[in-house]
Amino acid sequence: MLDIKWIRDNAAALDAALAKRGASPLAQALIDLDEKRRSVIQKAQDMQSRRNAASKEIGAAMAAKNAELADRLKAEVSAIKDQLPAAEEEERQVTAELNDALSRIPNIPLDDVPVGTDETGNVEKLKWGSKPGWNHKALEHYEIGEALGYMDFEAAAKIAGSRFTVLKGQLARLERALGQFMIDVHTGEHGYTEVHAPLLVRDDAMFGTGQLPKFSEDLFRTTDGRWLIPTAEVSLTNLVREDILDQEKLPLRFTALTPCFRSEAGSAGRDTRGMLRQHQFMKCELVSITDAESSIDEHERMTACAEEILRRLGLHYRLMTLCTGDMGFGARKTYDLEVWLPGQDTFREISSCSVCGDFQARRMNARYRGRDDKATKFVHTLNGSGTAVGRALIAVMENYLNEDGSVTVPDVLLPYMGGLKKIEKAA
Repeated sequence: MLDIKWIRDNAAALDAALAKRGASPLAQALIDLDEKRRSVIQKAQDMQSRRNAASKEIGAAMAAKNAELADRLKAEVSAIKDQLPAAEEEERQVTAELNDALSRIPNIPLDDVPVGTDETGNVEKLKWGSKPGWNHKALEHYEIGEALGYMDFEAAAKIAGSRFTVLKGQLARLERALGQFMIDVHTGEHGYTEVHAPLLVRDDAMFGTGQLPKFSEDLFRTTDGRWLIPTAEVSLTNLVREDILDQEKLPLRFTALTPCFRSEAGSAGRDTRGMLRQHQFMKCELVSITDAESSIDEHERMTACAEEILRRLGLHYRLMTLCTGDMGFGARKTYDLEVWLPGQDTFREISSCSVCGDFQARRMNARYRGRDDKATKFVHTLNGSGTAVGRALIAVMENYLNEDGSVTVPDVLLPYMGGLKKIEKAA
């Protein structure tokens, strides 16, 4: 959420940033709405001031035994008292209208973010590893999983409908191993604190991280008004909502391995086969809370932590800087890690790491104070996938496929597999 004061002082900069994102100018409309809000506030304050002054004048008139003046002043105070609720309600409505408009404006891209309209404008920053060296036919993950007998889409459809998967036996264990491996690396080596947080959250939490009010159609809601988290970013980031933190305790780094739930409302017809795009999936999330000076460096660090997972798994990937037209709503800059999938003969996203500046902190009222500072500042927030577990499973299956249809278990996962070195067809 952007600061209206900043918008008033930087109207041209806001419209230029929105243009980079492919959005229409909004600065003047927001300033006009703020002017209306200020006018309504001033009107209410003037009425209150006049009521207070008239009340004092009543006492003076009565002391002077001027009953006529006292009666006129009493009538004036009574009239103002009757008019104030309407003025205060108008103030609430205009303020709510302005806040709603502000809440729907995307974040300002950093200056070094490439300008583009969609994913074709993303820029490759680096590439690591190489494609598998084998010569046998590449297969997609669902072909491998179904042939092995451990991936069942028909059973999932009977239970829950489309975009769900049932994993069984050795593949279920392999996915669990991947998630456990990720959380162990991030907590044991990268300095993140593991958190078990709610999967069901309130409106305020979704608003804080930017999913509401603009993206409600992408979410699942319960009958009691809570929301299923689309990512543990929501729960982890909101741990600091409405807090004032000590700067010396920053950064805070949190991680969680959780199910995530998304309606995929805008994905009709995309990735309908297999488990690449699901309503329910596992993800290892990374969240950092920093001061204003550290967030850019923390972004590079977080991305490197996600990269390390792919490197230890021996997966070929590339690091992309997203352009302005492909970046998420709350991000100032985003790196995507795209892993090589031989079955699709292309790179696909497996992790997205974003720095959000104080955008989410303003929505959550999350602040920090330095040791010698009287004033507080908004924290900066970052989030990333470390990584998506289901997509990591897909990548392992396709890249470690053997000619006989079995899948070799990557070395780093062997301690989690109970001695199983190869995923073979179910008996």
